[in-house]
Amino acid sequence: MVDSKPLIAQSDQSLLLDAHDPLFEDARAALSAFATLEKSPEHFHSYRLDALSLWNAASAGLSPNEIVATLARFSRYELPPSLEQSVRATMGRFGKVIIKDCGVEGTLQLVCEDQYVRAEIENSKKLSKYLSVQADSIFIALTERGTVKRELMKLGWPAMDIAPLVDGDPFPFSLRQERLSAAVSHTAFGLRAYQTDAIKAFMGNNLPGTGYGVVVMPCGAGKTVVGMATAAAIGRKTLIITTNVAAVHQWMDELLDKTTLTQGDLGEYTGSAKQIRPITIATYQVLTWRPDKESDFPHFDIFRKEKWGLIIYDEVHLLPAPVFRVVAEIQAIRRLGLTATLIREDGLQEDVFSLIGPKRYDVPWKELEAKGFIAEAFCREIRVPMQDHDRMRYVSCGLRERHRIAAENIVKTKVVHELLDNHKEDLVMVIGQFIEQLTKLAKELAAPLITGATPNSERERIYSDFRTGKVRVIVVSRVANFAIDLPDASVAIQISGTFGSRQEEAQRLGRVLRPKEKNSFFYSLVSRYTIEEEYADNRRRFLTEQGYRYTIEAWEESEWEQTN
Repeated sequence: MVDSKPLIAQSDQSLLLDAHDPLFEDARAALSAFATLEKSPEHFHSYRLDALSLWNAASAGLSPNEIVATLARFSRYELPPSLEQSVRATMGRFGKVIIKDCGVEGTLQLVCEDQYVRAEIENSKKLSKYLSVQADSIFIALTERGTVKRELMKLGWPAMDIAPLVDGDPFPFSLRQERLSAAVSHTAFGLRAYQTDAIKAFMGNNLPGTGYGVVVMPCGAGKTVVGMATAAAIGRKTLIITTNVAAVHQWMDELLDKTTLTQGDLGEYTGSAKQIRPITIATYQVLTWRPDKESDFPHFDIFRKEKWGLIIYDEVHLLPAPVFRVVAEIQAIRRLGLTATLIREDGLQEDVFSLIGPKRYDVPWKELEAKGFIAEAFCREIRVPMQDHDRMRYVSCGLRERHRIAAENIVKTKVVHELLDNHKEDLVMVIGQFIEQLTKLAKELAAPLITGATPNSERERIYSDFRTGKVRVIVVSRVANFAIDLPDASVAIQISGTFGSRQEEAQRLGRVLRPKEKNSFFYSLVSRYTIEEEYADNRRRFLTEQGYRYTIEAWEESEWEQTN
């Protein structure tokens, strides 16, 4: 029997992976470390060896030889010579430029041994204004460290930053040996092996060029625990920035539950409170607030005035673009990005790489699922028909209106009822985009509704009722995308979403991937023959990257009429 070879590597750096080959799963897992998934139809998945994916691989310690060997191991045909050359040339760009300490306070040195690369940098109009060229040396101001790294990235020469990081004010604390919980007795608590590995990868034995970067883990895998344990290992004042007030409170609850910190050690920095304490948790919203578009961001001073030893960017893929500006100024502070996906719909992945840092650790969802750390997930897309009058409205209007008409397809409501009948013993989240649609559905289901306008106290009360099983079904708007801890949710029904956002799909699926004994179910309702099918194809790419396979079921109108 001929050995299986699922991969076809092509000279344009594209890769085709045969989804029916016995080694498909092994090859997919290997490619995820250095290639970007572009499309995932039924038979052949397409990847690309782009610069960012290869630079992330290089920063994580992968060598060109290892990548070429992996490609050769799975390749059905001999590798094109140009592909191997391209991999080596692209990865060779990483580290050609080094930023290091020069012994002068407030100044760093930019080192580049290649005279042609140096000439390109010195002649760059965008870079030259930040450079001080003296004889054979190039110097930059400490405050321009991030800006220079970002411009070098755009120029195609990602810098290796080995300049020292500041320690910040000391504030030692530790993780508990057993966690405090709502239960009568305490329960054992300890880091899982992959969480320890993530912390070690980030810390890098405190060697130059470590102590900054991104850890990628599935929702439910314990990113918050990794953040807390990292802060405890560093033992310095820490600023944690997350997506909303509910997430701030969840961080505070987790810190009190699993560490030796007390309430007085924690500060909340939100729209309603401005406490700065040794461990301060803020929201992106308050940091990016300003009176008007011409004003500066007044709360950015929280970064500059305190001597932080670590800044944690929770859900770093949602880091608002304005924050990049201040992040560029504070490159001397340790910074940890936490996320389930590095996908950014605004295309600023390179800014995350240059300003927060490269990907230091990544663990696939399917790997944790296989080991029982997160629930097994069944992803099912249900394509439903539209009623005749809605189809006529749909074909008669523009793109944005079409999206809303397809999203609010009334037939989806009937499907929701059927799915709820099939999951009578489960806790179910119904998630959508349009408030009017959600309001009607919540009323019909007699279920509580949570939107961005729901007061935080009311929102947390509903979440509490849901966790305890007092409420079995909740209807939630886009706020469900961000940092909601619902450990008992096992079913999510997505009735509408944004324009093909893979980022959103990751967050919504993550709501039901918490560790639990029962399996998780993720349903996505899509109107047939509409733009929603295209958006669904785009979002589904993320799940394929992680090893999940969607099943797609198309409801025929004749079948619908027979069953309803």
